[in-house]
Amino acid sequence: MARGYDFKSIEAKWQQIWEESGVFSVKEDPDKPKFYLLEMYPYPSGRIHMGHVRNYAIGDVMARFLRMRGYNVLHPMGWDAFGLPAENAAIEHGIHPARWTYENIAYMRAQLKRMGFSYDWDREITCSDPDYYRWGQWLFLKLHEKGLAYRKSSTVNWCDVCQTVLANEQVEGGLCWRDESPVVKKDLVGWFFRITAYAEELLSGLDGLSGWPEPVKVMQRNWIGKSVGAEVRFPLAGRQEALTIFTTRQDTIFGATFMILAPEHPLALSLSKGTSEEKEVIAFIDRMKREDKVRRAAADVEKEGVFTGAYAINPLTQERIPIWLGNFVLLEYGTGAIMAVPSNDQRDFEFATKYGLTIRLAVVPIDAEMDESTIGEAYEGEGVLVNSGPFTGMGSREAREAIADFLEQKGMGSRSVNYRLRDWGISRQRYWGNPIPIIYCKKCGTVPVPYEDLPVILPQDVEITMKGGSPLAKVASFVNVPCPRCGGPARRETDTMDTFVDSSWYFLRFASPHALDAPVERSQVNYWMPVDQYIGGVEHAVLHLLYARFFTKAVRDLGLVSVDEPFARLLTQGMVCKETYRCPEHGFRLPEEVDAEGRCRECGRPAEIGRTEKMSKSKKNIIDPDDLLAKYGADTARLFCLFAAPPEKDLEWSDQGMEGTFRFLIRIVRLVEDHKGFLRSPSGPIPFAKLVAGRALYRKAQQTIQRVTQDIENEFHFNTAISALMELANEIGRFDTVGQPDEEEDRRFAYTYALEILVILLSPFAPHLCEELWECLDRKTSIFSTAWPTYDAAIIQAEEILVVVQVDGKVRSRVYLPSSADEDAMRGAALADERVRGWLRDRSIGKVVVVPKRLVNIVTGEHR
Repeated sequence: MARGYDFKSIEAKWQQIWEESGVFSVKEDPDKPKFYLLEMYPYPSGRIHMGHVRNYAIGDVMARFLRMRGYNVLHPMGWDAFGLPAENAAIEHGIHPARWTYENIAYMRAQLKRMGFSYDWDREITCSDPDYYRWGQWLFLKLHEKGLAYRKSSTVNWCDVCQTVLANEQVEGGLCWRDESPVVKKDLVGWFFRITAYAEELLSGLDGLSGWPEPVKVMQRNWIGKSVGAEVRFPLAGRQEALTIFTTRQDTIFGATFMILAPEHPLALSLSKGTSEEKEVIAFIDRMKREDKVRRAAADVEKEGVFTGAYAINPLTQERIPIWLGNFVLLEYGTGAIMAVPSNDQRDFEFATKYGLTIRLAVVPIDAEMDESTIGEAYEGEGVLVNSGPFTGMGSREAREAIADFLEQKGMGSRSVNYRLRDWGISRQRYWGNPIPIIYCKKCGTVPVPYEDLPVILPQDVEITMKGGSPLAKVASFVNVPCPRCGGPARRETDTMDTFVDSSWYFLRFASPHALDAPVERSQVNYWMPVDQYIGGVEHAVLHLLYARFFTKAVRDLGLVSVDEPFARLLTQGMVCKETYRCPEHGFRLPEEVDAEGRCRECGRPAEIGRTEKMSKSKKNIIDPDDLLAKYGADTARLFCLFAAPPEKDLEWSDQGMEGTFRFLIRIVRLVEDHKGFLRSPSGPIPFAKLVAGRALYRKAQQTIQRVTQDIENEFHFNTAISALMELANEIGRFDTVGQPDEEEDRRFAYTYALEILVILLSPFAPHLCEELWECLDRKTSIFSTAWPTYDAAIIQAEEILVVVQVDGKVRSRVYLPSSADEDAMRGAALADERVRGWLRDRSIGKVVVVPKRLVNIVTGEHR
């Protein structure tokens, strides 16, 4: 290695060596423990960002560390390549989504290779490749056969101007993102996966995921939303039908004084038909179609409603109670209808208070008085029943069981378990996605595409306008096909699958990416699965992770895999954040668009420094990884991202931190270069017990092995591991390489050992530089073929003192003793030391002076 840190040459050299040698390619090996390490694969948006760098650096440290620990490590990479941004690019830049996608993949792949990530590129998958999405279609058909894929009507975001469905992220303040026209809710027929069939298993399975962060499991539990209660039928006054409600608080049913339906409820319109309230009901329903459902369900939203003109009968009180529509009741939750108990539910209380509806006490606190006429808020806790007929005086828990029994005995209802989770709607009126393999025939109905005809290829000759529904519907050669059953005229399904489908099983395909007869090869996927460590953003805590868990269980039930859960351990890394700069005239500015004095380079006006927040293109508080590679190199960028904050915390960007990290690597280079002539050639180790001058440095190296190993293994404490490496580097830098001639071999051994340990332990973090330094140390093989060092617990735990031994006032030796050594032990060790005995030959000992814990001075007879 030439003197200095020529990171560009070093990194290019070792990246080429790694690629040509195929060192990161892996196969199943039953003689080794396996470890499947996976970071969430990226969407090919054009360039990697600092969030990618941090995420993938975390995974790469683990992959390299585990290989050196003897594991057979699978560490693959691929591309979540379908999605709406490609269609947007087609409109904005006049480029086909496929070309845009694959050009982005090529650029980002090159960036990842320049970062030195140890991926097995032989396993690369791209979900827009027919060789991949063929198997997504195959799985769809298998789920369809089992009744887990079905078609039904659902409510979607609809833009009348564009004549198309909009994704939630395309609705901004109730308006279409393209033309700012009002977005309405519309019922469309689409395809669904019956994820609810696995609701209980998805919920109970969370208990076994000990390697997942508890907040993520809580989010999934809440999303699945299991509730135990009762379904109760409220007959409609003057009609044959009944409204069924689900409640977890059947103990409050005697306080139900009105009912509320979701505006989307199937009976919402018919209940008001022919009444004086009909027009008002229609207007309210139309207005609610334009409201955001998440906002409608928020606790702080103002309660709104309208009377339908219809009544229901409370089955326990036999009272006629009015039926209203309410903005805060959603069709997706429960049955889309609720019994309103304003005395025991705050939302119902606010609604009743606003519209002057009856409030009747049903459950009151055991130790407090409540009055219907003066009640100021609902009491939602446990208590004792009042005004509840034969159940009056019962406690809430006892009453819930008794009332459930009564409802079942009288045929008025039944115990029930309800889930907030709803089936997964996968239909998208988009082009750039996986075609749904279904054909519609007037004679035969819905016909699955035969397996031998897969894949249904996405056509290339398509016009993308974002108007008039799915672009595929306009491609006659794609739509018009013969029916596979009768041969008559038929048409293809023109919706494509939600891109979450692609990412719900890609980790299975990585285990056998070249399987030709099925999505996976059983022996290979069962060797590698589950993923031992999954790494990604917490924003995917619910949907992606829940869908991946569902798919794994469904594929298991198809007999393709044997695991129940896809990811044994999960790390959700924090965001990369930086302060924002905003010019009063030119808006947000890039860091390089603001000078050293904090002024906009374009107009000279002072730029306002905003709060530190997640890096984003819109706020322009971004750092381009390509710029870092050019200025500092990949190892510095990786090391800083890992040192600046624990992985699970947000990382606050610091230019000074990058500079400091770069200087640290230069120091490591100099430790090797400046003392290369002093380094000891590998011969045999010197036992620790015989080390004197190098004893403390050797122990420090051993202690660093322990700290770094445990920090990487246990809790991804990379920042403290790197801090330990910095401490070791400081100790090496302070080490005195010049000493007594008879200590030279001792010093050489300890210095060489500590430096080698430093380079090995640093190698997962800064792999290019450490490969180069290893070669500079005359090692003939890759550093990553070197076994991870071990430590001796006895050495690192021993508490010792260094005792200087003098003969007639001159230092002749040093000995290490237990910190508990008393004066007699110090005296005995000094007199027994071989070096001291050489100096005492033919001399008589006059006296021995002991300074506790520090020094022994042996005075000979001739110097008394």
